Amino acid sequence: MRKILLASLFALMSLAASAQSGTNSPYSQYGLGLLSERTTGFNRGMNGLGIGFRLHNQVNYLNPASYSAIDSTTFIFDAGLSLQVTNFSENGVKKNANNADFEYVVAGFRLARHLGLSAGLVPLTNVGYDYSYTVNVSSDKYDAVTTATNTFAGSGGLHEAYLGMGWEPFRGLSIGFNASYLWGSLDRSVANSYSESTVNTVSKYYSASVNSYKLTFGAQYTAKVSRRNWLTLGATYTPGHKLGTDPTCLVVTRNSQTGVADTTSFTASNAYELPTEISAGFMWNYANKFRFGADYNLQKWGSVVTPAYTENGGTGLYAATKNQFSDRHKVTLGGEYVNDERSRNFFKRIRYRAGASYATNYLKINDQDGPKEISVSAGFGIPIVNGYNNRSILNISGQWIRRSATSLIKENTFCINVGLTFNEEWFSKWKMQ
Repeated sequence: MRKILLASLFALMSLAASAQSGTNSPYSQYGLGLLSERTTGFNRGMNGLGIGFRLHNQVNYLNPASYSAIDSTTFIFDAGLSLQVTNFSENGVKKNANNADFEYVVAGFRLARHLGLSAGLVPLTNVGYDYSYTVNVSSDKYDAVTTATNTFAGSGGLHEAYLGMGWEPFRGLSIGFNASYLWGSLDRSVANSYSESTVNTVSKYYSASVNSYKLTFGAQYTAKVSRRNWLTLGATYTPGHKLGTDPTCLVVTRNSQTGVADTTSFTASNAYELPTEISAGFMWNYANKFRFGADYNLQKWGSVVTPAYTENGGTGLYAATKNQFSDRHKVTLGGEYVNDERSRNFFKRIRYRAGASYATNYLKINDQDGPKEISVSAGFGIPIVNGYNNRSILNISGQWIRRSATSLIKENTFCINVGLTFNEEWFSKWKMQ
């Protein structure tokens, strides 16, 4: 069984490294793209809650300090995917889009007493959109021009491969870190065309290749409140930094009559940046039956730079620009209930989860704040019982996400998230009778 799990781990990591989690959101055309959930199956049932959660049978990479809670005799392997249906609406026009994404693969085990290790591959951002709109551009200058069509397209995103450790140096206090390698590409284009063939067209092609790093530090403190009640406080910190990439912009002007194209190339030096991120949360644990908590997350996007193209006396300028984003705030509430996780009764071991979140957006669109986000989720953790393993869990959840803002596109997304957590007893000692 160990060989099968290890082979599956490497195969899924290879698959995730070559696949890009998809999105059809036009909001992914800005910045680093649409932010990913960055949660595993059990977190998603609680709508992404996890900063204060410490579980012996799940990998919670939202807070690396939690790795110290992993069982000493087990190897945990977790992989997940999602199915999404999104409805876009604007000015009475509606459109649906479907996506199926391989989301994450993570693993964790105990290295030594009070010392846990985790490694995995997760998406950080997603870029994926293709849409167009047509406007009337008739003017005195172009009497024959009736319409102009602008087409926007983009693909790519950033991946995160991490290695982390969690250590409990004192009873109740745990600290940890995740060290991540970031990579990916961001490719976007804006092209126009006219119904009148005598008008020249202008197209812009933006691209960037990212190879960088990310560090996250975490801490948790657990206090026994009473005989059956425990409180865990958690916090994480991710320092922001430049990504060290020089994005390019190609401006192609094409003469519609001769077909001759004139291309101007621009490069913006070190023009992408990760924001500083701070999170805090708690978990209240009643008798290992009922766990609930809350998280707050702050991403300091307001101070980062991003590349932007502006007209500069007819020549154009592409450079790192500030004040293009806003700080992002997110609050999450959620919980989990299980009657008896060690019972031999199948139904008593089912975990019931629910959660809700509210988040502001880091984007500014035409000097207006981007769409705010409201989301709710509910799900189950279903035990897998067979002849050699009774500790693995199938995590299934449904999630509804609404993004909306005045005069901007509204998005309603329904997701089905499926995660499979293998919990294998690798390190237990043999006993002689």
